[in-house]
Amino acid sequence: MSRILDAHGGAIDLVFRDLPRGGVAPKTGRPAMTAEQVLRAGLIKQLHGLSYEDLEFHLADSVSFRSFCRLDPWQEGPKKSTLHGNLKRVTAKTWEAINQLLVVHAMEHRVEDGKKVRFDCTVTETNIHEPTDNALLWDVVRVLTRLMGRAREEFGDSIRFTDHLRRAKRRNNGVRNGKNDKVRKRQYRDLLAVTEDTLSDARRVVVELRSVKATDMMQVMKAECLSLELKRVIPMGERVVDQTRRRVMSGEIVPAAEKIVSIFEPHTDIIVKDRRDTHYGHKLCLAVGASSLVLDVVVLDGNPADSTLATTMIDRQEQLYGRVPRQAAFDGGFASRMNLEDIKAKGVADVCFSKGRGIAITEMVKSSWVFRKLRDFRAGIEGCISFLKRCFGLTRCLWRGLESFGAYVWASVVTANLLTLARHELQASG
Repeated sequence: MSRILDAHGGAIDLVFRDLPRGGVAPKTGRPAMTAEQVLRAGLIKQLHGLSYEDLEFHLADSVSFRSFCRLDPWQEGPKKSTLHGNLKRVTAKTWEAINQLLVVHAMEHRVEDGKKVRFDCTVTETNIHEPTDNALLWDVVRVLTRLMGRAREEFGDSIRFTDHLRRAKRRNNGVRNGKNDKVRKRQYRDLLAVTEDTLSDARRVVVELRSVKATDMMQVMKAECLSLELKRVIPMGERVVDQTRRRVMSGEIVPAAEKIVSIFEPHTDIIVKDRRDTHYGHKLCLAVGASSLVLDVVVLDGNPADSTLATTMIDRQEQLYGRVPRQAAFDGGFASRMNLEDIKAKGVADVCFSKGRGIAITEMVKSSWVFRKLRDFRAGIEGCISFLKRCFGLTRCLWRGLESFGAYVWASVVTANLLTLARHELQASG
């Protein structure tokens, strides 16, 4: 893995461009991590599923990890805050560009030619709890109360609000333990009232923070930061109250697009798979080659039907690698006659949908033998997705924010591809 990275110094240049994004002057303060160290530490983190605290420990303890990350033997290892600050600056676009370098490396070394590609979708969850209405209302109350409490600590009794935490907690537990709908609805009614009172207090605190008399610039900045955080949470709290009233009190079915399922990860989508399993995160569409390298991945907005993604993924293959694949294998959900005609028109010789949905085999491929081979080939992507989820943390994204979600997904893909390339080269040399 280290030799492959050494062969592509451009990856370090890509990471280097992202590091000053935090607004820190690159030539001030104690010696920082180099771009190469940041890249390699990120790969170690994803490869072994480490937290930042564990990563700090292993970079201080393991000789092989320090060697891989190019840390001097006498140099003190980076702290977890340093690791967090640097790794979070590397964007999804940078990880994607690094992945393209690895795919080019695979083509040059005849590991992957990109002529035979399989496509499928999966879901990566965001790091949130089960989004019940009462839990969301409780989240709103406790977060707003914490922010207003912090404002009172900083600026004294000029910040006026009523702490409803104990009452909200009792009502939340009352909903969870209610014996029937009548009892739960009564608890919900009071929990909604408590949440609305807390939102009203928060709006007033925002106004009070504007008129606070600060003694120095630091207090002015603290007041502004607290005000911005309250302004961020208040609209989400209002949406939670609205959807709870509609769902619980009025019995209305609220469309998934209008729901908010977390005030901590508001970008989270509701993904229903096979009309039975509900996931909270983002849908991913992956393209995997014959070598098991992930050639491309797209983080989708919402829960679009697979049938709307087939031609888009083929177009991306053409944009990324300069040509369309010769053979493309899709899951049955991608199947439609229009998709078949459009993909064939782009120059793909054989198109296989694992379930034809009324499309004859001879319309998709040359023969039944080719269809069976491509259908079996497509099934292999399930193992690739399982590999990504079991070994590289793609089951659940632990980084916060939509931008960081994309970076986390691509970091996992790059790490998996680097390991796959290293295994291919070991087999070739052995």
